[in-house]
Amino acid sequence: MATCPECEFDEIDTEDLEDGDRLSCPECGKGLVVTGADELDIAGEDDDDLDDDDDDDEDLEDDDEDGDDDDDDLDDVEDEEDLDD
Repeated sequence: MATCPECEFDEIDTEDLEDGDRLSCPECGKGLVVTGADELDIAGEDDDDLDDDDDDDEDLEDDDEDGDDDDDDLDDVEDEEDLDD
């Protein structure tokens, strides 16, 4: 069992968790990260999970750089509608 560093709740089961796993304290709700056998630390804002969100934003920007403009696809549909008339 581990203890929450925020509220000192000492009945947090970490037996099935590994280093780096994230959880919330069942008593205070604070975000925690496993740092060792029965050791917890408060999850900071600079954790890897938040960095992954930044990578997702970069992926979206990369999609725009491929030169395929989504507006061109709409023009093709409009042209096909004109041919049907």
